[in-house]
Amino acid sequence: MEHDASLDWPNISRYKKDNEALAPPSPSENRVVFMGDSITEEWSNLYPRYFDDRSYINRGIGGQTTPQMLIRFRPDVIDLSPSVVVILAGTNDIAGNTGPSNVKMITDNMFSMSEISMAHGIKVVLSSILPVHEYEWAKEIKDSPSTISSVNSMLKDHAQLNNMEYLDYYSKMVDDREGLMGEYTSDGVHPNKAGYEVMSVLAEATLSRILGP
Repeated sequence: MEHDASLDWPNISRYKKDNEALAPPSPSENRVVFMGDSITEEWSNLYPRYFDDRSYINRGIGGQTTPQMLIRFRPDVIDLSPSVVVILAGTNDIAGNTGPSNVKMITDNMFSMSEISMAHGIKVVLSSILPVHEYEWAKEIKDSPSTISSVNSMLKDHAQLNNMEYLDYYSKMVDDREGLMGEYTSDGVHPNKAGYEVMSVLAEATLSRILGP
């Protein structure tokens, strides 16, 4: 039977060849996988220098929600044997990309990803959702800032209780409307190069604390 790409709901095929071509990490290698949606995917495109000359692997896919990421988590993260995974997810769930969602659904999926990682000896960085005042493609979604704040609070608590790192992008990038600062975005949701520069500094500080300089 011919493969129907439309049936690949979690888009496991997206990185299949890249994953197969990737050699296992060397004994001294501290491999880091960045798991996420378009905010992660575009990081390598708009600010590639952060990934250059580091064993950092980008596994972001635009538009994805946490249930899709959870399904592809083993082939795109666990099977790559990283030392650390940086998970940045949830904003598309709030926007309703794959149907209605709520705080518990989002955090349940993120907690599951983190627990799978810990079971395989992979250190976990749970990233805050970036601030969003309004989703341009989903203006019917009301009070996004409140939902984002609730998810972030639960992620922070979970990280503290389970020996994980909480990576707080939110507080460094939020404006007085609880949206993304204008200098860091062109559409109110996705970072621009300046936004990724801020994120890179914050991410590297966290990873250096985990892995050493």
